Amino acid sequence: MELGQLTQNAMTVLKKRYLQKDPQGNIVETPEELFRRVAKNIAQADRFYHPEIDLPPFEDDFYSLMASLDFLPNSPTLMNAGRELQQLSACFVLPVGDSMDEIFDAVKQMALIQKSGGGTGFSFSRIRPKNDVVGSTQGVSSGPVSFMSVFDTATETIKQGGTRRGANMGILRVDHPDVLHFIQCKEGDHHFNNFNISVAATNEFMEAVEEGRAFVLRNPRTREIIGSLNAREVFEKMVHYAWKNGDPGIIFIDRINQDNPTPQVGQIESTNPCGEQPLLPYESCNLGSINLSNMVRNGAIDWERLGSATEKAVHFLDNVIDMNRYTLPQIEAMTKANRKIGLGVMGFADLLILLGIPYNSPKALEIGGKVMAFIQKRAREASRELALKRGSFPNFDGSTLKGRWDAMRNATVTTIAPAGTISIIAGTSSGIEPLFALAFIRHVLEGKELLEANPYFEALAKQEGFHSEELMRKIAYSGNIQNIKEVPENIRKLFVTAHDITPEDHIRMQAAFQKYTDNAVSKTVNFPHDATVEDVAKVYRLAYELGCKGVTIYRDRSRAEQVLYKGVDSQGKDRLKEEEEFCEEERKPRARQDVIHGSTRKIRTGCGNLYVTVNEDEEGKLFEIFNQIGKAGGCVASQSEAIGRLVSLAFRSGIEPEDIIRQLKGISCHTPVWYREGKVLSCSDAVAKAIEWHLQEKEGRIKTEPQVRASIPKHPSKEEGGSFQRSLSLVFQRGACPECGGPLVFEEGCAKCYCGYSDCG
Repeated sequence: MELGQLTQNAMTVLKKRYLQKDPQGNIVETPEELFRRVAKNIAQADRFYHPEIDLPPFEDDFYSLMASLDFLPNSPTLMNAGRELQQLSACFVLPVGDSMDEIFDAVKQMALIQKSGGGTGFSFSRIRPKNDVVGSTQGVSSGPVSFMSVFDTATETIKQGGTRRGANMGILRVDHPDVLHFIQCKEGDHHFNNFNISVAATNEFMEAVEEGRAFVLRNPRTREIIGSLNAREVFEKMVHYAWKNGDPGIIFIDRINQDNPTPQVGQIESTNPCGEQPLLPYESCNLGSINLSNMVRNGAIDWERLGSATEKAVHFLDNVIDMNRYTLPQIEAMTKANRKIGLGVMGFADLLILLGIPYNSPKALEIGGKVMAFIQKRAREASRELALKRGSFPNFDGSTLKGRWDAMRNATVTTIAPAGTISIIAGTSSGIEPLFALAFIRHVLEGKELLEANPYFEALAKQEGFHSEELMRKIAYSGNIQNIKEVPENIRKLFVTAHDITPEDHIRMQAAFQKYTDNAVSKTVNFPHDATVEDVAKVYRLAYELGCKGVTIYRDRSRAEQVLYKGVDSQGKDRLKEEEEFCEEERKPRARQDVIHGSTRKIRTGCGNLYVTVNEDEEGKLFEIFNQIGKAGGCVASQSEAIGRLVSLAFRSGIEPEDIIRQLKGISCHTPVWYREGKVLSCSDAVAKAIEWHLQEKEGRIKTEPQVRASIPKHPSKEEGGSFQRSLSLVFQRGACPECGGPLVFEEGCAKCYCGYSDCG
């Protein structure tokens, strides 16, 4: 079997994260050798059931499955199979008990898992609420949110085998007394950066929301009712914060447990970091995705190829369970007792394009349901066949499984995962998401720009005769093609992007796949920047009505960690034209008066005390800042001065303070410190906070702190001039990938880049 065609982006990702390297960092493995290494290793599991086999008979099948890019397993399997680590799972859920021993056991277990490349999910619902009694010390509890900080800080220090970053899911039941504190715990962007958070909503709560009545709160330690809240008000607060910055999401915990295949073993409390894999405590799951863009032949779905890929993938994923090297004995025992696998899809948007079907059409919903129903049916049949040969999973109880099967090798067989990085390797669209953009500009070394376009759109543009470099660049800046008249109308309808689709269409597609998925579906519902809180509330209600197991939403530009912008704003203006006109304005910064007024604020940082002076002009607008770091010299002092000069230049050139705050806030270094009941992540973060506090103080939103009032005649040095373009980059560089400089896309609760970077690992 020849290797499928790998794109330049695929090769970049493989070289950076997957191919083996020698101790000097030199790549010593080709993509073909990677797939052969994984296939050979995973096929070894067949010997456990057939010791007489000399050579694994399915090695070639597994190799062909991956080399053709018809199917790829989750990243840890590609990275680690056949290598020393041999940790093959991506998804884990760990229990968090109510005692100090149990809580810190979970922190230690999390560290071991994340070090080996896994993501972890937690329910903090068992921890007693804030101010509840602690009998052993006669003190009071600090509550679950405070303990989440311990997990977050530990994750910050862990490097996942040098290849994956730490990622967590934090869940709290809606009937926990601290639910309101939990809902707003990520306010301000820089809190709990290593967590996605979701509220576990019960059926009782959702019914109370519809009826506008109260629901009860229970102390998890005693199970006693200790109060009540108005359900609609709590729901509105959840929706408000999701609208504000994307968190919290919501999972429908009772619905998840209705589909729990092993209720006799325990109740599901949490999911993995992206929310698509509900798991019991100490359970792990192995995921993989079929590339639907490879399943088209002569303009129709090749059902035979899809069925064959499904059967082989189930066999592959079941073998992974046996070949896995488990971090903890409890995880090995629970995983092998239930043998859950999660087979999903990627390339669904590309499939629709190849079939000529718009993503936001009834036909697309029909195709989504039909494809997933087929995969689920064939996957269950394949699992049953394995069970007849190898035995059902130890906790099997046919009466609890849908369809009342007489045998089943795996408690679950289907999951729709994000498939972010592996979809780049496969050269296809991510999961079941629509295309995010048809073209974008990638910034590379030495200031060069590379124009990259969706290959299907570019090929069709050339075929239809409207392709040009100028047009593709225009599309890259505008974000989509719906207002570009050079593109024929039928093609504009076919190539819709995530922001061309209504939030309701997003949810309906998620529901179409959820109907035929054992576990859950990872899907982001994209909202425009001008969406209202009520718009988000409607989608949450619709998701519950349509049978989804959870919702993740993201409103464009609602986080300082800005994702790829839409090109057309809410007034319909062409952003490209707007930026060109802006850049043509007078670029000379405002002149400085001899005397201006301001204030100096002292902030503790990991490098020492930083003194930030914020000065205003005669109209009360921010004009400049000066930074001085106490008892520090050399690089620290020079960097602090450089930040001050650039921020001053931006102020004087008309850049809004909020843009500068968003640019600097959240930048972290290796020595964060606690200050004013929060964390100062770096000197840059401290400067942002100083500016923000100055503005809040002007508006009367915070109390005035003891400060050094300044009325100092300052003369800016000639170095404070410089290029307006340098300060302009403070705005235009938002949303850049920290690894390659390309645009970030927000999907499934993660900021991701086409180079393979993801803040969720």
